[in-house]
Amino acid sequence: MPDKLRMPALFVGHGSPMNAIEENSYSQTWRTLGRTLPHPKAILCISAHWETCGTATTAMLQPRTIHDFGGFPNALYEVKYPASGSPGLAEAVRDVVAPIPVTLDQDWGLDHGCWSVLLQMYPQADIPVAQISLDYTQPPQFHYELGHRLASLREQGVLVLGSGNIVHNLRRVVVPGNNYERFNEPFGLEWALEVQALFRRLIDANDHAALVRYSELGPAVQLAVPTPEHFLPMLYILGLKQDGETLTYFNDVAMAGSITMTGFVVQ
Repeated sequence: MPDKLRMPALFVGHGSPMNAIEENSYSQTWRTLGRTLPHPKAILCISAHWETCGTATTAMLQPRTIHDFGGFPNALYEVKYPASGSPGLAEAVRDVVAPIPVTLDQDWGLDHGCWSVLLQMYPQADIPVAQISLDYTQPPQFHYELGHRLASLREQGVLVLGSGNIVHNLRRVVVPGNNYERFNEPFGLEWALEVQALFRRLIDANDHAALVRYSELGPAVQLAVPTPEHFLPMLYILGLKQDGETLTYFNDVAMAGSITMTGFVVQ
């Protein structure tokens, strides 16, 4: 199939679940992406919020909307994202990543790392969606290589979406003026901005090996990525990148001191 028909791949810094229903610069950019990217036949999401022992993919016809968070306004818990599932996509995932075993899951659904972004990008929920889990027993290299194995799905009209945050340390969050209405304002602590710049240099240099070995990059990176689950979805999308493709950033800012909203499109 000609390269011009290859679907882009997308990494999104999803931030707060409230971005699903708030009007802000992040949600506005996601809506623009939904209007301007080629229309996918299906979406495969790798979310920070589904970790399993082993790799699984949702395979039900109608995935539930999972409200996997606490302490937010009632309006957020009332949100439903009624996209259909795609058992066919789940089977295709199992086939292209073989011999890595994949469980066809009937229980999970769509967590907020997935639906909070898709609600803004595709509000009509008219595109089938499946998720693939993060195997927490595996090292970063496994996740990068698994992303590479998924690359052929792009030729079949599938938008592969990684959803996390490249810098994500909730224990170090600082809200300007302790006013949580300002939570989404751009603001980064010095070490978070340092790591944001470092990761961008490595991404621009196609130094994926260094990013896979992020834990060796020093104490600032260890602060920025204290646990791997929000970082790993980005490695999947880098693993999908083909020779000659470009990478374009969006929402490339830090907020709440210790979180970056950086996203990028590969095409």
